[in-house]
Amino acid sequence: MRRPLSFEPDMYLLEHDAKQLLARHGIAVPDGRLIERDETIYRPALPAGQWVVKGQIASGGRGKAGIIRKAYTLQDITDHVDAILGAIVNGHQVQSVRIEQQVIGYDEAYVGLLLDATAGSVRVIMSARGGVEVEALPPEDIRSASAAPDAAALAACVRRVAAQFAGSVGSALREAGEKLARVFLEREALLIEINPLFVRPDGQWLAGDAKFVTDDNALERQPEIRELLERRAAAYPEAALKLDHGFDFVVVDPQGELGLLTTGAGLSMMLIDELRAAGLKPYNFLDIRTGGLRGETTRLVSVLSWIAAGPCVRAVLVNIFAGITDLGEFSKLLVSALQQVPRLRVPVVARLVGNGLPAARDVLAQAGVTLYTDLDEAVAEVRKHLKTNAQD
Repeated sequence: MRRPLSFEPDMYLLEHDAKQLLARHGIAVPDGRLIERDETIYRPALPAGQWVVKGQIASGGRGKAGIIRKAYTLQDITDHVDAILGAIVNGHQVQSVRIEQQVIGYDEAYVGLLLDATAGSVRVIMSARGGVEVEALPPEDIRSASAAPDAAALAACVRRVAAQFAGSVGSALREAGEKLARVFLEREALLIEINPLFVRPDGQWLAGDAKFVTDDNALERQPEIRELLERRAAAYPEAALKLDHGFDFVVVDPQGELGLLTTGAGLSMMLIDELRAAGLKPYNFLDIRTGGLRGETTRLVSVLSWIAAGPCVRAVLVNIFAGITDLGEFSKLLVSALQQVPRLRVPVVARLVGNGLPAARDVLAQAGVTLYTDLDEAVAEVRKHLKTNAQD
């Protein structure tokens, strides 16, 4: 089952936000309260009963990492919040926790919907066993099927898969799956998982945990998610940046040594994979979308400034495949932007392919930047600079 990569241009909602969104669509969730750093915990504002303190990061494996802990007293809550806030898990620093009412006396199941963009379908996955990673379950415990991203077809698929489970679990999976299918289509989701889905013997159910990934390219059509992003911009810096600036920039390794100025989401992700396979450490993912530069340097200056903020960045690789963009004009903008970011004092290597190469070569040569058309040659030049800088 595909998991969203940390640098993909998707919006992975934190559990608290995902549950609030799902609750507005009639999905039952345990009562909970979000606590952010430096916020005081008030006992009257907490949900009733015993609790679970859950660190909020856009990543799985939180239980194994120790940032989901049960609490039985107010002192337990205080101790757990102090221990969890600020922790770094899977490259994410915990900036908030959800204090949630413990769920007792329920069985645990699993239901998920996943967009298969290649096949143009939605995959429905269910299991009578939840609370663990679905990949760890034996194949015989998992049922799945695919349907077109159409309300009637997807609802029928959900019922077909759920019918393979008996009793209260089967009815809960059917009802939860049908509601989630409507949310999935309405919100243009890429992934929705409920794991565990808590199920009572009478068929009542609650979403114990929720993963919700939406396509941030759909934000213009999703005012509720856009409002969430604007209100909680600090929790979603990459998505908020794209909303403000119109392109994707994601730090993939805070300790990365190579800043990337690239275009094309797919090509940029492939480049990151290739660089990592070659033993290099890219700092960022970027899809600058050269067609949106419109003859001015604002985007380029912003990107170079963000790259300059990388504490370990020791070189920059520019990798541009130009379609309608004239590389001579792009190179003039790049040189101008470099001059406007004087704190970026690292070598710049450019690999350009497309229209206007001769003019681009002249412009970059005057600025001391060598232009390559072959990626391997450009990477070899980057490696030389990194080795030289490491020795200085």
